[in-house]
Amino acid sequence: MVTNIKSNYLIKTNGNTQSDQYKSRYQKIKNVVLILCLIGSIASLGYVYYFSYWKMYTGYGDDPTDLLTLEDKDPKSLSAGDLTHFKFGNISFEQEAYNLHWKLAALFDNGDGVFERPFSEAIASGYRHDADGLGPLYNAESCEGCHIADGRAAPPQAPGDPLEGLLFRVSIPGTNQYGGPKAHPVYGTQLADKAIKGHLPEVIPTIRYEEIPGTFPDGTSYRLRKPIYTFENAFYGDIEADAMTSPRIAPAMIGMGLLDAISTQEMIARSDPEDKNNDGISGEVNWVWDHEREQLAVGKYGWKAETATLRQQIADAAINDMGISNAVFTEQNCTAEQTQCLSALNGTTNDPHELTDQQLNELEIYLEFLAVPARDPVDHPVALKGENLFSQAGCNSCHFDTWTTGDEHRQWRLRNQVIHPYTDLLLHDLGEGLADHRPTFNANGREWRTAPLWGIGMTERVNGHTYFLHDGRARNLEEAILWHGGEAENAKQAYMNFSKEDRESLITFLKTL
Repeated sequence: MVTNIKSNYLIKTNGNTQSDQYKSRYQKIKNVVLILCLIGSIASLGYVYYFSYWKMYTGYGDDPTDLLTLEDKDPKSLSAGDLTHFKFGNISFEQEAYNLHWKLAALFDNGDGVFERPFSEAIASGYRHDADGLGPLYNAESCEGCHIADGRAAPPQAPGDPLEGLLFRVSIPGTNQYGGPKAHPVYGTQLADKAIKGHLPEVIPTIRYEEIPGTFPDGTSYRLRKPIYTFENAFYGDIEADAMTSPRIAPAMIGMGLLDAISTQEMIARSDPEDKNNDGISGEVNWVWDHEREQLAVGKYGWKAETATLRQQIADAAINDMGISNAVFTEQNCTAEQTQCLSALNGTTNDPHELTDQQLNELEIYLEFLAVPARDPVDHPVALKGENLFSQAGCNSCHFDTWTTGDEHRQWRLRNQVIHPYTDLLLHDLGEGLADHRPTFNANGREWRTAPLWGIGMTERVNGHTYFLHDGRARNLEEAILWHGGEAENAKQAYMNFSKEDRESLITFLKTL
């Protein structure tokens, strides 16, 4: 009896032991599976996070095909590093950078929409759509209204033609609290040639041209045209005799993000305001007011390098060109004398600004990643000869060809790019012929920022014209060169003394950029 009880006990004990072993093994397997599932989930989340968020900061997407194609191109053709494209034609200035991360590509498309979309007058119902609050005083209804196809505007060709991309800055002698132009007491700092219904524009300018004949040393004749501007139709009182006005044409938008990424320290290092190397070139930076950091900063944008950052350039254009308030410039562009303007409806329903912060960011991303057409062709013998003559004449002393962008820009994709914008971004005295006699911070009335030349050869295909310089007075590239004076006088004289064949070679080179 005792033996049977013991035997049964051992059987039960062994059974329990075996069961416990199975349970223990099962639990271990279960734990391993759970750990593997957890690792898999974390890896999956990490993968999603990397490609949806972290990889966005690199700026690169998942299809490197086009970028691999760039590796086979002559490096001299890559005007904007890997933000160069090879799509030539009338939409050449509207191209997105190759292989852009999908989120940035989506924001780029949104920004393109904001750029092209006309703003409209605010309405009494308080209804807010995505483009509300135009004016009351303005020059254009949209960014695209001046920068057609993201390209360069042309001046009016006949009396009475509307201004589409040509505007006038205005100020009076003296400086404002930041050291910049002193606003006209009635007309502010920019003249508006348009207004919403029920309001009067500030001015309707009149433009006529005076023909100036000239002759090259080899006997070839040329003619320049000098614009003469009058403001007889001023609707808020006469523009006083001491008012200083300056015409400005809308430039092409390509490569603006890369210019933003150029190191200001490098710009300062290139400057030589006292011409210590005695080469006749005394480029200097323009120290301007940074409205967001509330301090002086190096100017990069505008015809006189009067704006420090791309974001502020966009905000400035929004408020002054379209009358659209934004996070940088929160007040309407009305002076104290313009009471009707001040009392007009605005488009800030449910948002503190007419241009929302999201729209401002989308516009900035759009311009940061707007690609630059390649230099083409790079191996044409006539163009290569012209490139050597460009250097021989000393044109590249100001139109500096190659930069490597800095490593601090908010968009990683724009960092450490080798680019060829053909500008030093510095101020230079271009002589009395081009002087506007309107100082802007450090820039005096004869100084202008060196204009970038990349894409200049595509202007005719994109915009259907070849009008150049800050007011479009030059009807072609040769006339643009012949208007240069001051620090550029020696380079101009060198060009004039070239043979006709050599002059044509230099122009051919410029058309390849």
